[in-house]
Amino acid sequence: MSQPATVDTLYPGRWWHTLPDGRVQCDLCPRDCQLHEGQRGACFVRQRVNDAMQLTTYGRSSGFCIDPIEKKPLNHFHPGSSILSFGTAGCNLACRFCQNWDISKSKDMDRLMDQASPQAIAAAARRNGADAVAYTYNDPVVFAEYAIDTALACREQGIRNVAVTAGYIHPAPRREFFAVMDAANVDLKAFTETFYHKLCVGHLGPVLDTLAYIHHETQCWLEITTLLIPGENDSPAEVNELATWVARELGPDVPLHFTAFHPDWKMTDLPETPLATLVQARRIALDAGLHHVYTGNVHDSEGGTTFCPNCHAALIIRDWYDIRRYDLTASGHCPHCATSLAGRFGPQLGHNGSAFGARRIPVRLAL
Repeated sequence: MSQPATVDTLYPGRWWHTLPDGRVQCDLCPRDCQLHEGQRGACFVRQRVNDAMQLTTYGRSSGFCIDPIEKKPLNHFHPGSSILSFGTAGCNLACRFCQNWDISKSKDMDRLMDQASPQAIAAAARRNGADAVAYTYNDPVVFAEYAIDTALACREQGIRNVAVTAGYIHPAPRREFFAVMDAANVDLKAFTETFYHKLCVGHLGPVLDTLAYIHHETQCWLEITTLLIPGENDSPAEVNELATWVARELGPDVPLHFTAFHPDWKMTDLPETPLATLVQARRIALDAGLHHVYTGNVHDSEGGTTFCPNCHAALIIRDWYDIRRYDLTASGHCPHCATSLAGRFGPQLGHNGSAFGARRIPVRLAL
């Protein structure tokens, strides 16, 4: 278990070893960065200091907000609830299309203005009526020690934990990280090694391993998101291959979200994803055997609705992050045919029986 650290200090990193030539290798993710004294890894936030690995962003955040759980996106994890979201800086992938690039690609530590201990974050979630804390904005893998400590503090307060991640992590830290997470949305960026190599400077295999691990070997609820980029990963053949893999390897009840790309970071020369592409991808994935396929970043009533996989009744109707109708029993069953809906559902919708809605409320934390 990670030990508490004071904020605004270097924190001893875990998952590293010294090589025979004296370099220190980071064992957190498949990048396996090998560092001389003073050097930082590709994520920028893990640094060799005094012959050891240090996390430079422990206790420092790029900001806190209360969001709807549907924004993560999670459609089958306590719908209508609110979640305290935060991130730090840095990332262990180098996606040319990153839509949070000002945070994930930041090398300016002065951006991390909000400071908070894990206990302060848990207290802030409870104080603001949030049902969970989300580790998001940049990939929580790169601040895993901070995320794990915060998740443990949240669990002591009865607050759930949600990871929004690309899943690019080695097996040993993966076990510790997802052991304290209650839900995860994993960004499966494409289904070809070429895409991961060319546009993310990474590999597909470790992400597929993470997806299988979460679903089969943990109690963490899993949903998947794929950002469809015109001409890069949106072909019907690739969408079908991706959906078929999910249905075969993870099962038909794992929700899959197809979301719309908008030009950003180093890919401003491409158009936004047409709604028709998302609708087609959803239909392909449903035909491949998945029960719950969604569209995101667009207005698409059908693509935002949760249907019963048995009788096909509309059970949760959404307009983006707003829930317009909620028709589940207290135990999470379809009221029309009694089919149990896959997911995590409480006895009521959201907090105190009402949905949080589409609000986004900035929060400042004091030390």
